[in-house]
Amino acid sequence: MAKSMKLVSWNVNGIRAAAKKGFLQWMQEENADIVCLQETKAEIGQLGEELVHIPGFDSYFCSGAKKGYSGVAVYTKIKPVKVSNGFGCERFDGEGRTLVLEYPQFTLINCYFPNGKASAERLQYKLKFYEAFLEYANQIREEGNPLIFCGDLNTAHQPIDLARPKENEKTSGFLPEERAWLDKVAEHGYLDTFRLFETGGGHYTWWDMKTRARERNVGWRIDYFWISPDLRPYLKNAFIKPEVMGSDHCPIGIELEWY
Repeated sequence: MAKSMKLVSWNVNGIRAAAKKGFLQWMQEENADIVCLQETKAEIGQLGEELVHIPGFDSYFCSGAKKGYSGVAVYTKIKPVKVSNGFGCERFDGEGRTLVLEYPQFTLINCYFPNGKASAERLQYKLKFYEAFLEYANQIREEGNPLIFCGDLNTAHQPIDLARPKENEKTSGFLPEERAWLDKVAEHGYLDTFRLFETGGGHYTWWDMKTRARERNVGWRIDYFWISPDLRPYLKNAFIKPEVMGSDHCPIGIELEWY
């Protein structure tokens, strides 16, 4: 008998802010098996009981040293075999950007990748983070574990992945060197799940709030689910939910089916 599994990822731009905008109701309605959040901007001690213990889910949180910054969380109905914070690199783990959950069928990495817009130094940090992350991901695969990684990658891969590619060629998030890393990810065999089901444009996951870009759908697709090729036979769907409000990003997800 087939067993289906739904995984969702969402940069909530502050979990406490999202909670005031219907996050708990959305969790109930979405009915996912695993929910990965990025940019939670909170430590577990700052969260109320209703956010730490959502009925039916185990929850895991990772926050950085800097308060109100970064942070990731995972809510899961399926008990993981092992959970780790970070990927074993002190320089990158201090910002609370990564949670690694090992399940019997696969390893899942929920990651909030750095933004390179603030300065040349942050762009270099982002690129070095990318390299260290890919090395870690490849190690997991070399150990024989199928891999899923998801989150806000802060880079649009192809011109089709943002509304205004020409105007943003010199903007971090669409720089040649950032996009080249995503090319490298694909060369290593990882599959951008959404593009396996949808090859057309106009599908975005982030919109600039200051310019009210969402109303005009002038966006960027910078949130992803990537899988190792050994999981392709089990992948049944990938989706973006732009109708879900509450953040400057929208949720994305995949559905797997095991036989």
